[in-house]
Amino acid sequence: MCLLVVGLVFVLVGVFGAAIGSARVARHQARVGADFAALAAAGQALRGDASACAAAGELASANGARLTGCRLDGLDALVTVQVPVTPLPGFHRTATATARAGPIRD
Repeated sequence: MCLLVVGLVFVLVGVFGAAIGSARVARHQARVGADFAALAAAGQALRGDASACAAAGELASANGARLTGCRLDGLDALVTVQVPVTPLPGFHRTATATARAGPIRD
């Protein structure tokens, strides 16, 4: 009986460790997606909001993220992306990240 309890504890620790790991991976994926999308939008800032946000959306999608917000502040681009994550079966969450990119200022 004791061996069964110890085995169950190891399984539960493993499941929760995997859940935490998948949530952290999704958070990093959201950050990378936001950074690249912001850079893409900033690169197209002179062409206007529509072109900049379209470029941001394409790059966010290529990185497994979904663009949820995009706006230009002058030549700076501010984007928000979300990445879905299912750390445990039946438990759905989203990792959200925001990034800003633009020209260097002195």
